[in-house]
Amino acid sequence: MSMMKKYAPKIVSAALSLMLVLSIVATTAYTAGAENSSANSDTNASEKSKGDLFKEESVYVISDAEGNPDKIIVSDWIKNPDKLNTISDKSNLSDIKNVKGDETYKLNPDNMCVWNAEGNDIYYQGTSDADLPVDLRVSYIMDGRAMSPKEIAGKSGKVTIRFDYKNKQYETVKIDGREERIYVPFVMLTGMMLDNEKFSNVSVSSGKVINDGNHTIVAGFAMPGMEDNLDLDLDKLRIPDYVEITADVKDFELSTTLTVATSDMFSDIDFTDVDKTVDDLNEKLDSLTDATNKLVDGSSKLYDGISTLLNKSGSLISGVQALADGAEKLSKGASELDKGAGKLQKGAKKLDKGAASLKTGAAKMQSGLSELANGLGQLSSNSSALTGGAKEVFNTLLSTADKQIAAAGLKADKLTIENYSKVLSDIVKSLNEDDVRKLAEKAARESVEQTVRSQEELIKAGVAAAVKEQVLEGVLKAAGLNMTPEQYSEAVQNGSIPAETQAQINGAVEQKMKTDEIESTINTQTEQQIQNLIDTNMKSEAVQTQIEQAVQTAKAGAASISALKKQLDSFNEFYQGIITYTSGVDSASGGANQLSEGSEKLTGGTKELKNGTKQLRKGASDLKNGTSQLASGSRTLYNGVNQLNNGTGALVDGVKLLDEGALTLRDGIKKYKQEGIDVLVDAIDGKAETLINRLKAISKVSKHYNSFSGIADDMDGKVNFIYKTDSVETK
Repeated sequence: MSMMKKYAPKIVSAALSLMLVLSIVATTAYTAGAENSSANSDTNASEKSKGDLFKEESVYVISDAEGNPDKIIVSDWIKNPDKLNTISDKSNLSDIKNVKGDETYKLNPDNMCVWNAEGNDIYYQGTSDADLPVDLRVSYIMDGRAMSPKEIAGKSGKVTIRFDYKNKQYETVKIDGREERIYVPFVMLTGMMLDNEKFSNVSVSSGKVINDGNHTIVAGFAMPGMEDNLDLDLDKLRIPDYVEITADVKDFELSTTLTVATSDMFSDIDFTDVDKTVDDLNEKLDSLTDATNKLVDGSSKLYDGISTLLNKSGSLISGVQALADGAEKLSKGASELDKGAGKLQKGAKKLDKGAASLKTGAAKMQSGLSELANGLGQLSSNSSALTGGAKEVFNTLLSTADKQIAAAGLKADKLTIENYSKVLSDIVKSLNEDDVRKLAEKAARESVEQTVRSQEELIKAGVAAAVKEQVLEGVLKAAGLNMTPEQYSEAVQNGSIPAETQAQINGAVEQKMKTDEIESTINTQTEQQIQNLIDTNMKSEAVQTQIEQAVQTAKAGAASISALKKQLDSFNEFYQGIITYTSGVDSASGGANQLSEGSEKLTGGTKELKNGTKQLRKGASDLKNGTSQLASGSRTLYNGVNQLNNGTGALVDGVKLLDEGALTLRDGIKKYKQEGIDVLVDAIDGKAETLINRLKAISKVSKHYNSFSGIADDMDGKVNFIYKTDSVETK
């Protein structure tokens, strides 16, 4: 951390100076390219002959809290501007699914996916187990001690979260006669959102910290492998290959982090005509160094002179009265003043030359600011890709949640970023224990009743038999037979009851059974039997166990849905933070444009200053010619000395302010020379041609790496990686 603090100002100063010099090179290269526009047009035509199919690939790396990948999901978009009916695509993905249409594909003998595109773009998704080009590792240190995510959760103290990136994707390229390993120039942008109730005093080693009052958004960047690619002296210029966040934390928790990796920056730069400007670059660096040295010397002399003036201001005050006494002697010194006017004339010539140098420097600064505005513009142009990637991850999470809900047998509207919170809250509400218990009991009763009523005829037959015995008993009494139905049945069997008597009794019983009263009694007792059986079965252990299982399942489902909603809420916070961050980048881009416009006005002002120094030079000559007339006006000067005496206090105050400003100017110019120009010149150190050759190799390697999962020979493409790490939470 101390090393980064030591070199951070030098890196920034050198980077600004490098942009200034490279803008000169780029302008020269552009001019040379314009002169050969016909040749370039042929080259461009040949490059386009590769074909118009374009494969845009997004690789989503789902990792644990230490950066170890759990799953790699790849989304591919094949752009089909020529409306081709079939597209041959190369891919090593598994579980390929069309995610935005019904187009299908078949594998040809060369193991190529031949899509039946029918003139449409193809959107598909799959999974991969291939090695990633850049490994991400996340480590945690609390109060100087390394901890795992499980150990650090809930702890308080001084925390350091470090993201290390290891670039493994390279090509072997011949540079200046030697075989060199050139890494694909990935730019890693890591973002996270921190809760201000837990995190304070947040800083990042290389990046930006934005605080909106409730949350702190951290965005850090790194370029792993770039130091090796450029082969610069690391004691003079460093390029970060990691991001380190430090903060004071209370009850440590960390939401999901996202890291975007892209190599587009160098693939979009054309170094074709840069060779012609190498000598000019070295000359510009020499001129820039010489001009800066002169500027430092001049600012030091200015400060020394003003300091002398301030030290002598006391003498000036005491001498005003003496000036009044000696005014009559002024005419004798007029000749000396005439000589001084000659020196002023020479000084005016030097000032005129210095104004010319200032004019040139202002023009160079304007060019550098234009480059800065363009750079921020490019970063702003990537804002939509960053927010789009985060949104796609969000939609993937919502789609996964839809599947989990459906698998649980629950019915709900399709989840979106706008409605997921309400839909999940409604599901949890619907799984209230009391309501679920009532529903389970109702469902159980309906099932039991259906089962019992399926035996209704059998139950009714039993009830009818019992009623018939009661009717028989009554008929027997009416017939004067003092016996029970059982005794009567035995008597019939042993032949003690005459057949005629049996016929009379049976007829009376059958007639009685057909009455409405008896039928009503049978129906009433049958329904009572059914209800008794339903109540008995409802109280059984099996039914009660089923009801309780339904209640417990609902409770578990409610807890699962609540946890799912919490996870989505956490990612939503990060997603909204990404939107806020990209909005800030867009605002910074607008501010840079305004600064560039201001520099144009400054350039115009230096032109006016140059014109003014010309007039000053002419005026000095006129002063030289007019000093001979000074003697005649010395008496008039004597009369005004008293007025001068009244204004000496204000004069001293003005000289003090001027002295402070000259000191600031001198220190600022020295700092610009030491931390900007000197660092840049030392880092390049006469190796401009080698540096440009390396930049050309980097651009070439960047263009070659255009896919992770595979790409057909007749396609062009680009690929971005989005690494998502798991959150760190207390139990």
